[in-house]
Amino acid sequence: MAQPSNIDSGDSRQWYESILESVTKSSSSSSQLLYVYETAISGFAAKLSSEQLRSLTKVDGFLSATEDELLTLHTTHSPQFLGLRNGRGLWEGTKLNSDVIVGVLDTGIWPEHFSFQDTGMPEVPTRWKGACEGGTNFSSSNCNRKLIGARAFFKGYESVVGKIDEATDYRSPRDRQGHGSHTASTAAGNVVKKASLFGLAKGSAAGMKYTARIAVYKVCWRLGCVNSDILAAMDSATLDGVDVLSLSLGGLARPYYTDIIAIASFGAVQRGVFVSCSAGNSGPSPSTVSNAAPWIMTVAASYLDRSFPTKVKLGDGQTFEGSSLYSGKPTARLPLVYRQTAGGKGAEYCMAGTLDPKLVKGKIVVCNWGLNGRTDKGQQVKLAGGAAMIMLNAENEGEETLADAHILPATSVGASAAKAIKQYLNLSDNPTASISFRGTTYGYRAPVMAAFSSRGPSLVGPQVIKPDVTAPGVNILAAWTPVAAPSLLRSDNRSVLFSIISGTSMSCPHVSGLAALLKSVHKDWSPAAIKSALMTTSYTLDNRREPISDIGSGFEVATPFAFGSGHVDPERASNPGLIYNISAADYLNHLCSLNYNSSQIALFAKTNYTCPRNTAAHPGDLNYPSFAVLFKYGARNASVTHERTATNVGTPTGRYRVQVDEPDGVSVIVEPRNLVFGKLGEKQSYKVTFVALGGSSVPSDSSFGSISWVSG
Repeated sequence: MAQPSNIDSGDSRQWYESILESVTKSSSSSSQLLYVYETAISGFAAKLSSEQLRSLTKVDGFLSATEDELLTLHTTHSPQFLGLRNGRGLWEGTKLNSDVIVGVLDTGIWPEHFSFQDTGMPEVPTRWKGACEGGTNFSSSNCNRKLIGARAFFKGYESVVGKIDEATDYRSPRDRQGHGSHTASTAAGNVVKKASLFGLAKGSAAGMKYTARIAVYKVCWRLGCVNSDILAAMDSATLDGVDVLSLSLGGLARPYYTDIIAIASFGAVQRGVFVSCSAGNSGPSPSTVSNAAPWIMTVAASYLDRSFPTKVKLGDGQTFEGSSLYSGKPTARLPLVYRQTAGGKGAEYCMAGTLDPKLVKGKIVVCNWGLNGRTDKGQQVKLAGGAAMIMLNAENEGEETLADAHILPATSVGASAAKAIKQYLNLSDNPTASISFRGTTYGYRAPVMAAFSSRGPSLVGPQVIKPDVTAPGVNILAAWTPVAAPSLLRSDNRSVLFSIISGTSMSCPHVSGLAALLKSVHKDWSPAAIKSALMTTSYTLDNRREPISDIGSGFEVATPFAFGSGHVDPERASNPGLIYNISAADYLNHLCSLNYNSSQIALFAKTNYTCPRNTAAHPGDLNYPSFAVLFKYGARNASVTHERTATNVGTPTGRYRVQVDEPDGVSVIVEPRNLVFGKLGEKQSYKVTFVALGGSSVPSDSSFGSISWVSG
């Protein structure tokens, strides 16, 4: 809601309170002001009745109202996999000394963890304006020179869900779930030697920018994360002085003007804050990507070359590889039970109460994936007296086998193994099996796109390719809270300092930390420049020099709708040669090209904004480091021309020539074909014309190519 220009920011609350008072006078119920937003947007969050909302829409200055909703939460080896080396490149001492502040919106933090100690760190930067707020089992003394800020936002959550149950969560920045500590340490946690989970993934754990300061904003609780709290946290973080914001959370894709994260992140980017968000875990279905606004760095998830394999051996000699974080001894050869040989209705899913102890005691129970949690299936097997578990992927789960910290000997296996195991069960009168656990193994093909990683094209903005990049997000070891079991089961009494989990929630803080590294080396770079550097230097070949494959499509070649521009390469990103800068005005003009009306654009501009009338804006003209060209199916000789402007950040003088890999069915013409720069900061523009060839050369849906500017 736009406030009058004569109202000072400090008087905003009083002004909004007077408005709420006016709309409640004629109402039978009272309203409640939750937050006032001053940076991310101009407005407030309040608890209103339908009648009060109708009255509010009639107040002068009203722009829009969005209903609050619950969103969901979406590294010993990963620095080395990313090419970061102690004492070299971006991890060289002088480059690490720079004070960069990473803000993390998540489930809070466990402040006593080794990853967040401040030994040897200098004083907190004087520019820092944040706070360390107390609450349940948390006080200002829990912050230090490493963890310099901690706040908790729960007014929106409590207005939707009810008062927080302090038996299941801390009403403070303290982390009960582990997720927030994991993401914070991935981005900026200290170097911790001899880190592991039950001896797995053993090594030195380190955040990508392990010398960075951390500011934590707890916005996620037991049942999720509420929009009004997220917006308040982003508003505070921007005012506090963070350089990078990391959000491993999100919801369904929606127009930017109704997307709270898109609106709030625009305000942050406008003030020079880099915003990194997870792409979502709804893959491999197409058009599932979230957090797709062009000013957000949208991060997909892929595999490292490390795995935690198991070996399943059937009684007939067949063997299959699975995955597990169980680290005990192998099982003996035991009877194998499934469905009716394990219990009653629903026994195939190993849900509570479905397994018969008389049938499963001392045996290996086979469970289908789905309906209940993966580690809960193992819990049900153990409660019924089973000795071990094999979890079978369904056909639509494919070959992705995520490693879990089971409370009994257990493994997951892919769809092809599942089919063979079921066939063996059907044909054998006395089926048996054994499971062995091979620990930590390196040298796997990588990166490979994770099946769960959400895919483009974006339903909201197909004119921009999303996600932007991919980063390690499968089986990532990082800090954990000692009060949350690694299996997340209440019956699990194991307490650990590090845990291994998967998701775009894990890949996002990798990129957040890499952005902090780049910010420390290039202090004058804008968020768009950092994003451009990470995108244009990313790679699309794996460690076998083959195109990155996609486990979600049966290991076929992955596309930019899975990995964006490719897998991040931080050392190359520190010296990209050219970058594509984008200003706040450019983004607003992009919204104009999407035919947003003045009220919708005002949510981002925070003032009246008039779209340029002298040019016919096209969404594809945003100076983005990628192109998305939409042709009608069957179009022949249709053409689209877009312009890009590159800024020289490499050597003072340089010459670049273009290399084009044309998409199937499309001719690509670049003019000029050479860019010559005479100084740093110089800008040169070029135009790219895309021509649809039509006929049999046109693919059924999408085709992909590349434009590379090569120095020399």
